[in-house]
Amino acid sequence: MSRVLAIDLGGTRLRAALADAVGPVDIEELGSWPAPEGLDAFAAKLGALRAEAGPVAGLGIAVPGLVEGSRCRWIPNLPWLDGVDLAELVPDLTVAVGNDAQFALVAEAAHGAAAMLRNAVLLAVGTGIGSAVLAEGRIVRGAHGGACSYGWATADPDDAGEDRSGWLERAAAGRALDALAGELGLADGAALMQAARNGNAAALEALDGPAAALGAAIASAVALLDPEAVLLAGGVAEAADVLVPKIRAAASRHLPRHLRDPEIRVGTFGSRAGIVGAAVAGAAGREWWRIR
Repeated sequence: MSRVLAIDLGGTRLRAALADAVGPVDIEELGSWPAPEGLDAFAAKLGALRAEAGPVAGLGIAVPGLVEGSRCRWIPNLPWLDGVDLAELVPDLTVAVGNDAQFALVAEAAHGAAAMLRNAVLLAVGTGIGSAVLAEGRIVRGAHGGACSYGWATADPDDAGEDRSGWLERAAAGRALDALAGELGLADGAALMQAARNGNAAALEALDGPAAALGAAIASAVALLDPEAVLLAGGVAEAADVLVPKIRAAASRHLPRHLRDPEIRVGTFGSRAGIVGAAVAGAAGREWWRIR
């Protein structure tokens, strides 16, 4: 049976897995390593993984940034990838390359929380905010691969902006949650969300701001796209029981009556979504973005 090699290349870790080309949700993890420090190191690691995997029918690579076709355009945490066409590293293989949030939605749309949906939005909230949109059964990529970058959604016209992170990331992702946690004497954002889940009143109140920002961004996405569901992934999903009511209430305030109370679901695959999506995309080939 033919198999595909899947790689989830993050800002700090590289994960690899093998999967059957048919039904790639069942993956065999090959391991996890620190992210390579340069292109030569990545090419060497890729060669070693191919040797370990044996014959494969395709390769899927998820990367944390902007991809156009198989060429990396802007990978903030791995700048050595900027301008690199990853397909050129393995000219004998069919290669699918995509943003990690897009691949996470590929996994969810093929086998997870968005299975059978034709229209969905995914927000992956962790250190930053990744996002992706499924519209009429296809992942929306845009003219240059950067469509639906909701980490850059803005609900504050007076915000000065930044080159490396968007308003929503600065309002609701890792460093914002870490800062709020520090004000309460907690270690980090994960501790803040756990305290909220435990019913800590101060922690619950501290999450009002990030939830309002996420709700405003989701309202914009719902108003623009009218999805069947909004999926949450990343660390924020672990506190969905306390955050989703706050996020839904904030979103509803900004929506007309017929779009209020959007369905918000937690993704099925959690931290595995990127690697599962890479496997699904690797099996699908260059047109991995056609889900339905």
